[in-house]
Amino acid sequence: MRVLSLSFAIVVLDQWLKALIRQKFFLGESWPVIPGCLNFTYLRNTGAVWGIFQHQNEWLVLLSFVVLILMAVFYRWLVDDRRVHRLAIGCMIGGIVGNLIDRIKLGWVTDFLDFHWAANHWPCFNLADAAICVGVGIYAISTLWMSTVRLPKSEPVAEPLGRGAHERTAPNV
Repeated sequence: MRVLSLSFAIVVLDQWLKALIRQKFFLGESWPVIPGCLNFTYLRNTGAVWGIFQHQNEWLVLLSFVVLILMAVFYRWLVDDRRVHRLAIGCMIGGIVGNLIDRIKLGWVTDFLDFHWAANHWPCFNLADAAICVGVGIYAISTLWMSTVRLPKSEPVAEPLGRGAHERTAPNV
C-alpha cells in the first residue's frame, strides 16, 4: 500500500508542477530559481529522458504500459521483502505514470527543471524523470549492495519432528 501511496504522491506533485509551468510560462521561457545553477524552463519533450527517442511518443506510451504491467506481474520478485526496493518501485511507478499522463493527454512531456553547474548544462527534465532515475538508482545500488554483503550463517535448523512426535512429547493432562 505504501508503494501506491508514494507513487500517487509523485504523480500528483508532478502533474501539479507541470500544469503550473504550462500555465505561468510561455514555451521556451526561463526563470532563474538559483542564478547560475537552476532555472525553471518550459520545454516540450516528445522523446524520453534527456531528449532521446524524439518523436517516438506512441512507442514510449506502449513501452510505459509494458513496463508497468511487468512491474505489477513481477512485483513480489522485484521487491523481495526489502523496504528499499518498495521505495524504488514506488518512485519508478510514480514517474512512469506521471510522464504517461502527459504523453496520452498532450502528446509530449512537460520538462521544466533546468540545471547548470559552472560551464556544464544538464538537459531539462521534470519531477517524473527524476523519480524514475532515483528509483532505478536506488534499486540498482541496493541490489548490488545486498548481493555483496555476506550475512552470517544461521544456526542449523533442527529436523522437523516426525508424525506423531508431538503426541509423545506432550505433557499428560
